[in-house]
Amino acid sequence: MLGLALSGGGIRGIAHAGVLKALLDNGISVDIIGGTSAGALVGVLYAMGYTPDYIYEAFKLYSKEIVGLNGGLMFSGVRGKILGNEAGIKGLKSGKSLEKVFERMALRKGYKNVEEILEIPVVITSVDIRDGKEYIFTNSVPNVENADKYITNIGIGKAVRASSSFPGIFCPCEFEGHSFYDGGILDNVPVLEVRKQGANKVIAVNFKADDIENSSNIMDLGMRTLDIMGNKISEKSLNNCDLVITVETDKTGLFDIEKLDSCFEYGYMAVIKNLGKIKQVLESK
Repeated sequence: MLGLALSGGGIRGIAHAGVLKALLDNGISVDIIGGTSAGALVGVLYAMGYTPDYIYEAFKLYSKEIVGLNGGLMFSGVRGKILGNEAGIKGLKSGKSLEKVFERMALRKGYKNVEEILEIPVVITSVDIRDGKEYIFTNSVPNVENADKYITNIGIGKAVRASSSFPGIFCPCEFEGHSFYDGGILDNVPVLEVRKQGANKVIAVNFKADDIENSSNIMDLGMRTLDIMGNKISEKSLNNCDLVITVETDKTGLFDIEKLDSCFEYGYMAVIKNLGKIKQVLESK
């Protein structure tokens, strides 16, 4: 069984849909999927039966609503909110818009809670800022110790919101006494959780940390910092997968929604370039 573990990465996450499309175009099906943050958004849509092309179009249609911020005005927005004392210490956006989008898309497939998804096993990571522990939203609880970290009765919209609540930008997602933040705090590529679902082959997809040049701006520095941190945090997970596909996205910022088309293509081409390695992994014992 092939498992796919998708990393976080802001708007670049649409590259994951490109990865899925390239795999399917080459006759490679995904049996288990897991994701963190942006990877969770794509992963749960795929698990509900949406095609990569539909996911791509949905991101384009709902990108501003999903992000909840105008990327080009991000810093002026931050300045105004802080000076107006509206942000406090929680975040600039609630994330409710993202939750509502995914609630609507889940209802179109007849789903409400994560446990109701029937197509394939899915895992979504998040971190409770109160106890500092990782929690997994899933439709299939594995037979392992510490099973109390698995949550099945959460709404699909709330689960992806919790996994995507980036600290400082979004408020924590509250659920049954938990205060959930972005799963990338502890594991940006959930390889181990995908393997626990029964995958004997796991392919991880992450993003290359862009090089810093003299022309780089503060957003470039921020994205490189996030990528370095995310890849460092996920070293253990990445060492336990069968193949890592690293997508280069040409300095795409966290909320650069104007680069959705190119990011989708970057994801697709990353698979094409690694197609030989992918087939070797699938054919190996």
